Amino acid sequence: MFETLDLGCCKGRRTLFSGLGFSLAAGEVLHLSGSNGCGKTSLLRQIAGFAPLQSGQLRWQGQTVDARSLSWRARLAWCTHQPALKDELSVGENIRTSLRLAGVEADDEAIQAALAQWQVAAQWPLAARLLSQGQRRRLALATLSLLSRPLWLLDEPFNALDDAACRQLWQAIHQHAAAGGRVLFTHHAAVAGVRVLALEDFA
Repeated sequence: MFETLDLGCCKGRRTLFSGLGFSLAAGEVLHLSGSNGCGKTSLLRQIAGFAPLQSGQLRWQGQTVDARSLSWRARLAWCTHQPALKDELSVGENIRTSLRLAGVEADDEAIQAALAQWQVAAQWPLAARLLSQGQRRRLALATLSLLSRPLWLLDEPFNALDDAACRQLWQAIHQHAAAGGRVLFTHHAAVAGVRVLALEDFA
């Protein structure tokens, strides 16, 4: 079980959210909804350890966790709304760098299979600056598929994807949940069939 207890976030004098608590059990998918600027990305950054908790705590399997610790980072996969790629590096170099930073070893066969699954294998030698926004997103999702982490944090993961890729991502999300994973994602539109956490309820 993953839980948040009494989380809060302020920007300047404005409170984005406070008293925020929710749980995410194995196999659950949670849609984090809210208007632009309400704190969705800020919340994901707090959970991922890229921004400090201003109040409250995170728990994993009943134990309080330090979001900045390597042990916590090893439990989650983080996909931002703007994939963090180095434009001067090739597709192959980018995915290898991302995996290395995450402490994950993957052989050439596994990497090529992930890139092929997300239709960016042909772009292997290209510099990332030559990729379209959709291809950049697909590369980030190919990397995600190689991490094998129980908790996925996805910030607007459907941005720049065509309809076929959106369906593929939904399938990947549901497969991850079916295997006992947990998914917390933001999306600007309503989504049928998944639990919703409206962040503005905690403003």
